[in-house]
Amino acid sequence: MPHMQNLIELTAGNWLGTPVWAWLVFAGIVIVLLVLDLGLLHKSERPIQPAESLLLSAGYISVALAFGAGVWMQFGAQAGLDYYTAFLVEKSLSMDNVFVIALVFSALAIPAHLQHRVLFWGILGVIILRGVLIGVGAALVSQFHWVLYVFGAFLLWTGIKMWRLAEQQHDLTHSALMVWLRKHLRLTEGLRGNRFWSREATADGKGVALHATPLFLALLLVELFDLVFAVDSVPATFAITTDPFIVYTSNIFAILGLRALYFALAALVDRFRYLKYALALVLVFIGSKIFLVGFIGKFPPLLSLGITGGLLAGGVIWSLWKTRGDRGIMPSS
Repeated sequence: MPHMQNLIELTAGNWLGTPVWAWLVFAGIVIVLLVLDLGLLHKSERPIQPAESLLLSAGYISVALAFGAGVWMQFGAQAGLDYYTAFLVEKSLSMDNVFVIALVFSALAIPAHLQHRVLFWGILGVIILRGVLIGVGAALVSQFHWVLYVFGAFLLWTGIKMWRLAEQQHDLTHSALMVWLRKHLRLTEGLRGNRFWSREATADGKGVALHATPLFLALLLVELFDLVFAVDSVPATFAITTDPFIVYTSNIFAILGLRALYFALAALVDRFRYLKYALALVLVFIGSKIFLVGFIGKFPPLLSLGITGGLLAGGVIWSLWKTRGDRGIMPSS
């Protein structure tokens, strides 16, 4: 059976420093999660209730933690701790995504029963875009080790900037990006059911052309903003570990779970307003670790995980305490 022998040899090999079988296991888990999400749990388009959102998110987090346990057993404690630290950082940094996604849906008046459709197809784009960014980052780090210091300096600068702008309000409706997209895209006046595209009469009335619907504009904005956030989060993960497998898997599991958690957090996102200060401190801490290696050696991964978790927990607790009388914002319906 030459084909079977070739398959065995292929899976026994390495890709980006990690056995191919590990990549295949990860890909299989992600495919199963996506099929279950769209094919079984959300066949019909309907609003996702907060309780269902929390339950689904708990399932994603459980899978991510179990995967981390597998990484620990197969590749050692160092790899396992790096994975959990990277997952925690990515999960926390992605909180900004929730806020921006809520703004996008509100600005474009996307009804609650169609929001899951945008988030589901958006995750497919994220898987590809994050893969490209991480691949480029891994290639740069492997060829030019000094790039890590660039990442560290960028994280320090980003953390300081995030702290200074933590209270700034955002208006997507009149943002330069929204204005530019509306000017350069053929857009329908309103939604066309659950379609991303619709054939409509042209402005001059002489023909028919393909027009994007507000649903597609929402999808495009979600992807673009995720790309912007990835510029911060990917270097943060590389500052924790340069292993492309851990960087990519922690990124994807964090994003998968956050999209599921969106419907529970969207109504409460304003209550986490002080979390940005904790995130800023996390970025400064991770960035500074790169420069401290030359003086104190490699930072103990367990201590790094503890400090990161402590900062984030403090940000969450302080936010909930300071906003205990608030009602938060509601997602568009």
